[in-house]
Amino acid sequence: MTQGIAALFMVATFQVAPAQVQITPERAEIEVAETAQLAVRATDGAGRLLEGLDIRWIASTPELATVDETGRVTALNAGMARITAVVGGRPTTASVVIRALPPSELRAEVGSGEPYAGQVVPMRVRAFNRLGEPVPDPTLEYRSSRPEVAAVDGAGLIFARGTGSATISVSGAGVTTSTTLTVRADPGVSYSLEPLEARVRTGDVVRFTATAERSGGEAVAAFPEWSISGTGAQVEDERGQGVFVAEEPGTYRVTARMGENAVVSGVVRVEPRGADAELVQIGRGGASEHHSGDVWVFEGLDGRDYAYIGTYMWDWMKVWDVTDASNPVLTDSLQLDARRINDVKIHPNNRIGIVTREGASSRRNGMVLLDLTQPAHPTILSEYTETLTGGVHNVWISGEHDLVYAVHNGTRAVHVIDISNPEAPHEVGRWGIDNQQRSLHDIIVQEGYAYVSYWDDGAVVLDVGAGTHGGTPTTPTFVSQYKYPIGNTHVAWRHGKYLFVGDEIFPAGWDPDKAIHARGYIHVLDMTDMENPVEVAKYEVPEAGVHNIWAEDDRLYVGYYQAGLRVLDISGDLRGDLYEQGREIAVILTTDDQTTTPNWPMAWGAQIHKGRIFSSDLNSGLWITELKERPRVVF
Repeated sequence: MTQGIAALFMVATFQVAPAQVQITPERAEIEVAETAQLAVRATDGAGRLLEGLDIRWIASTPELATVDETGRVTALNAGMARITAVVGGRPTTASVVIRALPPSELRAEVGSGEPYAGQVVPMRVRAFNRLGEPVPDPTLEYRSSRPEVAAVDGAGLIFARGTGSATISVSGAGVTTSTTLTVRADPGVSYSLEPLEARVRTGDVVRFTATAERSGGEAVAAFPEWSISGTGAQVEDERGQGVFVAEEPGTYRVTARMGENAVVSGVVRVEPRGADAELVQIGRGGASEHHSGDVWVFEGLDGRDYAYIGTYMWDWMKVWDVTDASNPVLTDSLQLDARRINDVKIHPNNRIGIVTREGASSRRNGMVLLDLTQPAHPTILSEYTETLTGGVHNVWISGEHDLVYAVHNGTRAVHVIDISNPEAPHEVGRWGIDNQQRSLHDIIVQEGYAYVSYWDDGAVVLDVGAGTHGGTPTTPTFVSQYKYPIGNTHVAWRHGKYLFVGDEIFPAGWDPDKAIHARGYIHVLDMTDMENPVEVAKYEVPEAGVHNIWAEDDRLYVGYYQAGLRVLDISGDLRGDLYEQGREIAVILTTDDQTTTPNWPMAWGAQIHKGRIFSSDLNSGLWITELKERPRVVF
């Protein structure tokens, strides 16, 4: 009996910590939508095979593949997927090469099926795989049945040469499609370009329009092919217009090729943009004994101004009277059961505050509602944990409807909480994407739309009362989604026609008590078509990482972690690399001798209140600055 118990004990021990774990096969190769079966081979110290082990499978790259509890991998997107098996606390990783599906269908469109001789006409070809999904950048070959009538080059540009009909064929990966053109005689088409000359600063967008007309002034459809001389600038086609922007000063020639022998061009003289402002420190609420979190500033019912700041790895919310911005006064601290008070928001009526909790010892996190009758000394009015026990990372308050949109760590969904009776909040709605690997981080509601930052699933736009897609404040409906390969979508903010979307990338094994080498940048999306966001620009500070953002009066205020608080000019059209263009107008490094980590700023974000900028820094607490604008250079 004793020997039997000992044997069982040994087997249990081996199950907890095998000496060697191997995934077979070590490297698999499949196509998108296919599956691969992985298995685990575990042995003890003597090389004996262990059976009946508990295995936990993890898709380390969930944007590329999923894995179920049996080790069956399903390919989602092309790339090198990493699958991890954890046995007895011992992780082992295997690679699965996922090949993109080849094209199974080509669809070709031409700008005009009846061009005039002498014109150039673009041919747009889209490739789709057997799942009906687009195949990016397919390798294609073009051929004309009658080059003397219409020739075609290797990029699909058609040169109309003589009257008659010609068939243009395009093929790739064994798939072929074609289209037939009828070339008409040249009626004497002339071409022009506007503007012929422009003078701008780096970052300013110039839109060129190329036109064609017959003798007599009748307009003719034109299909310009845009190009630019020199480096340091770019021109892109946008619905026939040439959209020019320069990162570097200089003189550039923008050319529109309208026909095989017809070219029109204009000149752009670009001056340096120059710094237009500076950030001046007004006041400080230093914190060196703990890490700080989010900040929210408001005018209290007593007519004074207050800044509430959450904390990281600490269980207090700090209350600062900032009426005299040059001399903030700590009036109170509110202790909560939490390891992280990540977010602080104030209802527009300034009577109710909300702070979020993560890491509560009771494991009932949720959010805490504050009574702000005495804003210098807020008190707990109520707590809501019923459906938010897993922790809340961020919230947004819709004051008009007395609703809170809460980001729940447990369900990884947006929970809509009714706080019309703040002493008895209750859930009235919920929305989440259909992805078991989802990770939800942030939400902002602006003009009836919720902009939800869904990490590897990108930025998701919901109708929460705009009425365009049937949504209401309590029943969010899907509008659109924009994601990119690197993922880590952390925050989004709408300003004008643009949505500014920020990444957050921390290195493996980062330590909050040491210097954190964060990365990530801001993607600028054109939201003119709400259902089809288009990335048109970026703002990336080298060797640093972006965090929270705030936009007001054509200025973007960015907590750029170790690169400090930065201000960006976002006036006018935005295209290209905003950092290289010099659109950044002011910077302040948020670090001094009152900090947890010497010489290492970690700017959290910013809020504008009564003309001043209130920021928090993970390592050093509250910062109050002003943006001092300088006169712009006029050409």
